[in-house]
Amino acid sequence: MRPDALALRTGGPCDLDPEHLLDVVGEQRRRLVAVLEGFGPDDWAAPTRCTEWSAHHVVRHQCDANGIVHLEPGDRTLDVTAGFDPRTSPPRWLAASAGEPPDETLARLVATSEDLLVVSSRRLAEGRSFDVFLPLGPMDWTVLVLHSLWDAWLHERDIMAVRGADHPSDDDATFYAAAYGVFIAAAVASGLAGDEVKEQLTLGGAGGGVFDVDTHGAVVVTATRLTVAGPPAAVVVDALAGRSPIDQALPDVAPGSRTALARMADFFNTPVEQG
Repeated sequence: MRPDALALRTGGPCDLDPEHLLDVVGEQRRRLVAVLEGFGPDDWAAPTRCTEWSAHHVVRHQCDANGIVHLEPGDRTLDVTAGFDPRTSPPRWLAASAGEPPDETLARLVATSEDLLVVSSRRLAEGRSFDVFLPLGPMDWTVLVLHSLWDAWLHERDIMAVRGADHPSDDDATFYAAAYGVFIAAAVASGLAGDEVKEQLTLGGAGGGVFDVDTHGAVVVTATRLTVAGPPAAVVVDALAGRSPIDQALPDVAPGSRTALARMADFFNTPVEQG
């Protein structure tokens, strides 16, 4: 499938260009590393949009998240039915790197990012296709890489937004993050509350385009990158992940659809006791 379009489905194979996706992931990681190389002690200790995490916490989490590329068939690390909770599991993983100095964290980010790209490229060269468990259910491992990009793109913004700095992203990364952000929000709406949504989102700005959502039966999101007018794609991704009010991000979407697409944000922002 061409790099400016993709189709994501919970029932059946997804259509995306994995080689191009890996190029985008590599560029995103290099961009983040370049920013972090200019950080001093105060920058690493600075707060982020993740209220309990400093910038150092967020980057340590990114190192952990890079490791999910090694998930193999049957691994339930990210399976919500086996106990994974995106609100509590990642903080527990951070215990393994407690006390790690920032320079070691940065070196680990470089090494684990390269590992993610090498492992993924090797799988593509070997023509491997298998399902792994993601929070929204079993999906082909290439969707795991897309999940990783969405997570890293969002956390990069978590660090930069509080600093008052522009997010150093690009159209490709934002488009992929928007497509996956809409997809996972629709999947949560369908799986958590049984919501049925059929909407066309027209998003503007970097990474914008037309995003068709249908949760009748299997969840399907088709995305085509175009230059169109509409709410900025990056702002919508933030809102779907609970970083900003969804009413402001999607003011013209039907109230019922907006409520459904906000369920993931509501879930992320619901306090939960740490086990």
